[in-house]
Amino acid sequence: MNSTSSAGRAGRRRAGACLIGAALLGLSALPGRAHAWGVEGHEAVAALAWHYMTPDTRTKVDAILATDHDALTAPDFIARSTWADHWRTTGHPETGAWHFINMEIDHPDMASACQAPAQGGGQACVTSQLEHFEHVLSDPATTVADRAVALKYVIHFVGDMHQPLHAADHEDRGGNCVRISLGGARTTNLHSYWDTVVVTEIDPDARHLADRLFDQISVTQKDAWQAGTVAQWAMDSFGLAKTYVYDFHPPAGCSTDGAPLSLPAGYDATARAIATRQLEKAGVRLAFVLNRDLADVSLKPAR
Repeated sequence: MNSTSSAGRAGRRRAGACLIGAALLGLSALPGRAHAWGVEGHEAVAALAWHYMTPDTRTKVDAILATDHDALTAPDFIARSTWADHWRTTGHPETGAWHFINMEIDHPDMASACQAPAQGGGQACVTSQLEHFEHVLSDPATTVADRAVALKYVIHFVGDMHQPLHAADHEDRGGNCVRISLGGARTTNLHSYWDTVVVTEIDPDARHLADRLFDQISVTQKDAWQAGTVAQWAMDSFGLAKTYVYDFHPPAGCSTDGAPLSLPAGYDATARAIATRQLEKAGVRLAFVLNRDLADVSLKPAR
């Protein structure tokens, strides 16, 4: 895979909002969990991460993916960022809970919301599964097939945990039960709004969006975002959900009654700013995780 092009840091610019409201405005509220970020968001995270991956990491990633012949997505690094969602929806619903962590807005408790599989008595979630697949990816004893699967999950789960509604809940299935109006007869649910509508409003072209984000991230920001743990990154997403996503105070629960709620003035602009920053953090952190996890992995030459 070739690196995506950059306009150069000298031309660093702030990503402006490119409103294209007609793109996904026919969506209706759905009761199930939606995909975090949608295709555009996940691909933008992966494309941004590619900028920050070392040449050695890029070579190893390409070599790992070259061994993987699964046809659910195209075989390249950016396309594989959505593999986990395709896998879940093609006969593997048991992996659904791996994509989020349900910390309740009014009483967040990460310990009870998620347990690593080895601990028992709880449910695996995005934080425990990311840590699990990081271990598999970095373990020298991992088989070729298992390393490819682990890589695809790591690419995806780093993106997932940066969507605020994949780290928070209000007894509403992560916002899936909250119907909102997009103007006129157009409606969606709060989760889908953050997954897809907001990202598409910023820029519908994932690779172009990644280049724009790369041009505006400073070295200081990159270094700061690489600090912390997976749990701390999840709590950061939770804090954004509590403070901003649910700022218009939708009622808790999954009632199907009532008209769609209108978002308050200024909500769209705030959502775009938050989504932009979360995509930036996710791309930087994905590269950091892969650079770290693959640093000491020696891959056998393909035969």
